[in-house]
Amino acid sequence: MAHNQFELLRQRRFLPFFATQAFGAFNDNVYRQAIIGLLFFLGISPEQRTLYTNLAPALFILPYFLFSATAGQIAEKLEKSRLIRITTTMEIAIMSLAAVGFLTQNMVVLLVALFCTGLQSTLFGPVKYSILPSVLKPEELTGGNGLVEMGTSISILAGMIFGGLIFAVAGAHGPIVAATSIILLAVAGNLVSRAIPRAEAGAPDLKINWNPIPESVAILRMARKQPAVRNAILGVSWFWFVGTVLTSQLPTYAEVNLGGSGTLYIFVLALFSIGTGVGSILCEKLSARTVEIGLVPLGAFGISAFMVDLYFARSGLAPAQVSTVGAFLSQPGSWRIAMDLVGIGLFAGFFVVPLFALIQSRTPRDEVSRVIAAMNIQNAVFIVLAAGLGIAVQRLLGWSIPQVFLALAIANVVVAIYIFTIVPEFLMRFLSWVLVRGLYRLRVHGVEKHVPDEGAALIVCNHVSYMDALILAASIPRPVRFVMYYKIFNIPVMSWIFRTAKAIPIAGAKEDPELMQRAFDEIDAALAEGEIVGIFPEGGLTRDGAIAPFKSGVERILERRPVPVVPMALRNMWTSMWSRRDGRLGRMRVPRRFRAPVEVIAEAPIDGAVADAPMLEARVRELRGDAA
Repeated sequence: MAHNQFELLRQRRFLPFFATQAFGAFNDNVYRQAIIGLLFFLGISPEQRTLYTNLAPALFILPYFLFSATAGQIAEKLEKSRLIRITTTMEIAIMSLAAVGFLTQNMVVLLVALFCTGLQSTLFGPVKYSILPSVLKPEELTGGNGLVEMGTSISILAGMIFGGLIFAVAGAHGPIVAATSIILLAVAGNLVSRAIPRAEAGAPDLKINWNPIPESVAILRMARKQPAVRNAILGVSWFWFVGTVLTSQLPTYAEVNLGGSGTLYIFVLALFSIGTGVGSILCEKLSARTVEIGLVPLGAFGISAFMVDLYFARSGLAPAQVSTVGAFLSQPGSWRIAMDLVGIGLFAGFFVVPLFALIQSRTPRDEVSRVIAAMNIQNAVFIVLAAGLGIAVQRLLGWSIPQVFLALAIANVVVAIYIFTIVPEFLMRFLSWVLVRGLYRLRVHGVEKHVPDEGAALIVCNHVSYMDALILAASIPRPVRFVMYYKIFNIPVMSWIFRTAKAIPIAGAKEDPELMQRAFDEIDAALAEGEIVGIFPEGGLTRDGAIAPFKSGVERILERRPVPVVPMALRNMWTSMWSRRDGRLGRMRVPRRFRAPVEVIAEAPIDGAVADAPMLEARVRELRGDAA
């Protein structure tokens, strides 16, 4: 099992796929930048260059509208490594056609090949993301997605630099170098793809509907079934909107507002790309190897904060023209601009990686490819809207590029608040993430191995502090419906988090028998729906640090529905400021140790048909040991 995301790069189940998608992203951008280089090499007029540069993105994005629905079905039906080999073989054929275009200097052939490249990317997109939940464990999804996003960002940047330098360095030999490079890169990607291990089809018996219009409607409807997935897709599409507006302005921004040339444009794009890559790979560390959507609000508001600062860092024209990156950095305020661009990219990584992981983890395995295809259609719509809006606000309203950045920052906050309002789980997870990661150093053992990836299960754990449910929620990749004493459930501020997490309040039979019965009914309904329910069978917080006898309520649950039971234990929580250790002494609740280490330990599930309260109590006592 990989202990961190970088160990995945040493394993065959991930490395060949990672290299294949990196080669593809690199080659796509080498090709597109080489086309721009050829336009200058041929001495085409600025008007014609503008026509081609506007037509090229449209041709590349068009297949996403036309063929995403079909691509999603194919990715669902075929074995995934086979489909990847097919798409990389297509890339060799397409780049061979593009090579003819470079050698003959024929723009029509190059644009036809660019459309075919978009088609190949459309076919590859659904399998690119649907293969990850097939080959990675749930606790590896965030790290794996982070590596993929990091690799994509760096490959895009490197491809743009390499492609942009071909005609500048090779001169008259530029067409030959461009043609040779794109074919060799396509061949390399295909050879690497042949090492990808077999990954079974999600729905091998699926009957493909070749009519794209009704199928597009069908998969878009499929992607909207779960509110969290639906709004995660909306978040990813919004990420593409923000990224498109930002990156499309960078060439002119580097020239007009920073006073540089094409070299400075590559530099500022590199800052953004590196920031995105670093943010992507940090997600696993920050989330403690769970699908932590609490990072999404952090990412959204971080993007806006740095974008607002970018506006104030330089809202007008460049104070002077610069010819080198060093000359730019020597100007007052330039380091601030550089840090803002890195910060925007960093928080963009925090924003998008958990969204991809959530989509993959919450979507049924036989629907992932089609849901990703639906996301690609929506992404394409947002990219086109971003390109059109970026042009409109500058030409019709006369906005400067810094003003566009400021407006985008404000719009980003508005959209984020909208998403978090209609799906409070995002904000709830953010608040619980801040609380848990701020107060404790969380160490998790066995959770990823023993908590089932899907299906109903009952979690039983010792109860030490008011933070126990939040700590367990931060440790378990899947959403958990916690059963908790109604007085804890009603604690101000925390109650909002508990309600949003769909916790189940319960009372003792003598306190409120009606609430107690309602709780047992809700527990059974949740288990019937295949959810995970978490309970603290002691019935209340420990008063002396020891584990109290488990009550019979757990047996009552299992009598109605004998689901697997996962014993878990919290260790080192008795000294927490939220326990009852010093409450009887009237001691002020202040941290005794900042970010104290806390452990969560899980054991293999027990058959619910044979489990009883004494057995489960003994297992939890053994797991906790002496570390109260």
